[in-house]
Amino acid sequence: MNKNIKHILIILALFASAYNASAKDYLITDFGAKADAKTDNTAAIQKAIDECSAKGGGKVVVPGGEFASRMISLKSNINLHLEAGAKISAIANGAKYTSLVMGNEVQNVSVTGSGTLFGNGGKFTIGEEAPNRPYIIFFKNCKNVLVEDVHLLQSASWTLRLFGSEHVIVRGVSIYSHANLNNDGIDIDGKDIIITGCHIDSGDDAICLKSEDSTKRVTENITITNCIAASNCNLIKMGTGSIGGFKNISISNCSLRRATESPFHKWADKPDHYIGIPISGISGIALEIVDGGVLDQVSITNITMTGVQTPIFMRLGSRKNPTGSFKNVIISNITATSHSRMSSMIAGVPGFNIENVTLRDILINSQGGGTREDAERKVPENEKDYPENRIFGWTIPASGLYVRHASNINIDNFQVRLAAPDARPALYLDDVKQLKATNVKVDGEYIIDKAVYKANAVNTSVNQ
Repeated sequence: MNKNIKHILIILALFASAYNASAKDYLITDFGAKADAKTDNTAAIQKAIDECSAKGGGKVVVPGGEFASRMISLKSNINLHLEAGAKISAIANGAKYTSLVMGNEVQNVSVTGSGTLFGNGGKFTIGEEAPNRPYIIFFKNCKNVLVEDVHLLQSASWTLRLFGSEHVIVRGVSIYSHANLNNDGIDIDGKDIIITGCHIDSGDDAICLKSEDSTKRVTENITITNCIAASNCNLIKMGTGSIGGFKNISISNCSLRRATESPFHKWADKPDHYIGIPISGISGIALEIVDGGVLDQVSITNITMTGVQTPIFMRLGSRKNPTGSFKNVIISNITATSHSRMSSMIAGVPGFNIENVTLRDILINSQGGGTREDAERKVPENEKDYPENRIFGWTIPASGLYVRHASNINIDNFQVRLAAPDARPALYLDDVKQLKATNVKVDGEYIIDKAVYKANAVNTSVNQ
């Protein structure tokens, strides 16, 4: 049996055993909740949860209608079920709370149904560092968690956060969040987690893996598959917040694109940014270790992306803690259309290489337009800067892939198609050891002597 399917069946069996099918449903309106969008229903909903928990657990049902509420605290063995047409809306009257739906150190919990959790994010203080902005769903140090089919709209901060949690399935969830800054879609910190069949359209990172626990706990055994993700920032990201790091990560069969709207990020406003479309994501795939920690055993395959500035961004840096390690990554079967002069990058720092990376069957449709000045510019190290594609400037000396401070890199079938003439090489290698590239191709007019530029590159070979 497929390991992931077995994992899902185990978790679902745990839920089935926790919830007595013959037990009655706990309807929140039976506890005084009113669907008038004005009444504060926090106490009524919480009373339904508490009584259901006291009777051994079961299903707390939110019927059709809009119910205003502050934070709802889930308990073990509770299924919060939102029926079709049901909506719980976050109250934003200055009240301070962590999340609209909160699970803290509970197990066998779920949030299901086709209803909506509305974060009301635009009614909270707008700002990157603005305080007291709740998540929509937050599971902290929980076990055996299911979030399925619900709609999560307009968070005040991150939308769905998993922290220190394990044995989690997030399936069929729809997220739309452009009401405030920091509107991440799904943030993952834990282990044994499956994200599948989700549709995310967010202002900040769409799917973001983190490792932020002070004990340096590693985020590991993560599967992300069959998702559609849109963002004005990074589409699929590991870091920042990489104290422990990431191990045994599998990402596959995802479609990435630019966000539907961009009320806060105006990447194309300045002409020297060379962003070719009004709305774009930053990086399609961003892998980052900049706070210590280790990134090891990551596989990403079968990804399509449009509307991004940089298709693939890998960064090993030294932002806060001693430099960590970055190794054993395979990225394959990628089709991307990029809209900037910031090409894909593999960038370590002096003395600390990114190691053992394979790029296979990569097709990049580049907007081109790079100048000879772009091709010859000196790229700063910026070891401690925040890791985004623009960390080295709004132009990079490669039209396809820039590689620096890296070793044992294997590239097979790497194609760059230029929409406009470009004076930069397709590959730019600087302080690279043991690189082998085969079937490197450039389609379009590039105004240079070579398709590959090497600076301090040892034991490297490129076959075009």
